[in-house]
Amino acid sequence: MPTEYIKLLALFSKHCSTRIWPYAQVLLTGAILARGQRTVTALLRVMGLGHETHFVNYHRVLQRAVWSSLAVSRTLLLLLGETFVLTGPLLIGGDDTIERRRGARIAARGI
Repeated sequence: MPTEYIKLLALFSKHCSTRIWPYAQVLLTGAILARGQRTVTALLRVMGLGHETHFVNYHRVLQRAVWSSLAVSRTLLLLLGETFVLTGPLLIGGDDTIERRRGARIAARGI
């Protein structure tokens, strides 16, 4: 991997334990490269680990590992701010509604 990418990923390593970090790094890189649904299986396939015998370890990163998505998102926001905001204030807009999609059967019944 390019040195710049490794340095970028290293900023997120503080949010995981040293035992979990190698698995999280594979999942993060796979999420960037994957097309379509970003399931753990799809991420492993794009990383060339489709035949990994211990794939459950990658699932455990998301299920059992102790890490804060809020802390990770803060690191990402700070990184984006440093990268794209050269001068002046940063204006962030938010939407408090949640989009809900219904399947074709339910929408056809008018529920």
